[in-house]
Amino acid sequence: MFNVKEILATQDMIDKRHLDIRTITMGISLLDCCHEDVNVCAQKIYDKITRRAEKLVKTGEDIEWEFGIPIVNKRISVTPIAIVGNTCNTDSYVPLAMALDKAAKECGVNFIGGFSALVQKGATKGDWILMDSIPEALAATERVCSSVNVGSTKAGINMDAVAKMGQIIKKTAELTADNDGLGCAKLVVFANAVEDNPFMAGAFHGVGEPECVLNVGVSGPGVVHHALQKVKGQPFDVVAETIKKTAFRITRMGQMVGVEASSRLGVPFGIVDLSLAPTPAVGDSVARILEEMGLEVTGTHGTTAALALLNDAVKKGGVMASNHVGGLSGAFIPVSEDEGMIAAALSGTLTLDKLEAMTCVCSVGLDMIAVPGDTSASTISAIIADEAAIGMVNTKTTAVRIIPAPGKKVGDMVEMGGLLGSAPVMPVHPESSADFIARGGRIPAPLQSLKN
Repeated sequence: MFNVKEILATQDMIDKRHLDIRTITMGISLLDCCHEDVNVCAQKIYDKITRRAEKLVKTGEDIEWEFGIPIVNKRISVTPIAIVGNTCNTDSYVPLAMALDKAAKECGVNFIGGFSALVQKGATKGDWILMDSIPEALAATERVCSSVNVGSTKAGINMDAVAKMGQIIKKTAELTADNDGLGCAKLVVFANAVEDNPFMAGAFHGVGEPECVLNVGVSGPGVVHHALQKVKGQPFDVVAETIKKTAFRITRMGQMVGVEASSRLGVPFGIVDLSLAPTPAVGDSVARILEEMGLEVTGTHGTTAALALLNDAVKKGGVMASNHVGGLSGAFIPVSEDEGMIAAALSGTLTLDKLEAMTCVCSVGLDMIAVPGDTSASTISAIIADEAAIGMVNTKTTAVRIIPAPGKKVGDMVEMGGLLGSAPVMPVHPESSADFIARGGRIPAPLQSLKN
């Protein structure tokens, strides 16, 4: 049972420390929507999503009002469209993306994820069609998010797909140049992608998931930052324990909201993703947590160690608060979505190379990074390959969400607004990786894959 002190403490977190439920995400299987006629398939997709998610937003709003807990986003994830569309006689899945967008608008959700392909060991005809469709699909829609999984610990890295995605990202930026390449903010390239991730842009409903399920993503960097202010100068044991206790409270709230929402919607409760997801708002930053541990600026020496402690303590605290923890669960470090990360990048302390090192110990990877618009496709592919290698070898999920901002150079700002924030354009190495990417083929799975 909760006592009055705990209830008041949680209310203080909500009112003053930016504590919220970042998203409730309904996962919907579209496997029964397959059809050889792409237009029929699109209609079946629209009909099923609008039927299943008809009450999602209203239910979220009711829970917000009754419990006094902000739920920032209501979202939908679906079966990877490359799988669903593989039966269609077509050379473009843009009609399917349009159906997803139309359904998302009808249901009132913020984003819909699953315009996705899983190509870690090779690509089917449908996978290639989906990848080719991504630039036009993201330019023509508002709420559709896309992801491609190019590597895994079990399969290695599909370097043909890595090369392809560098080209796709460049083309997506060009087609959304009027918005500083905003389409790229809705596109992520994964290694070891998980099937129950509620966060965008990488959410999709995996084939091992139920017919329909509700997953919850919590947040709370501001709460952790505030808690650490009370233990200034204390040893790291105390820091870790403080984060664990705070993560427990945050996750407990997510568990409660998830169970309540799933009950009202009549769908199974899936998981709580207990990731610390920052926003551009002051006081809601993962970078400021690291600086509270004693770093002058995030990105200086010691940053990776501080982030490792944070990520581990969040997981340890969270798993005690929920029967089903999943998704990505840890600490996100998206540059454009974190006020402290933006400041560190502007100061020059936080570089692309340092961010890559940090991704070895945190959730996901190089997230919401803006680079010069003239960055080559092969350089982008090489950045993806580096990040996929970290995920493959360390048996963790890694990803790249990068924006080669058209017409922008180092030092310029890319403005995306809302939770996507703004990003300073960061330098990349000028030396070419083109010959490396041109080799193609597959980087073999590491020894860690042989666990059977």
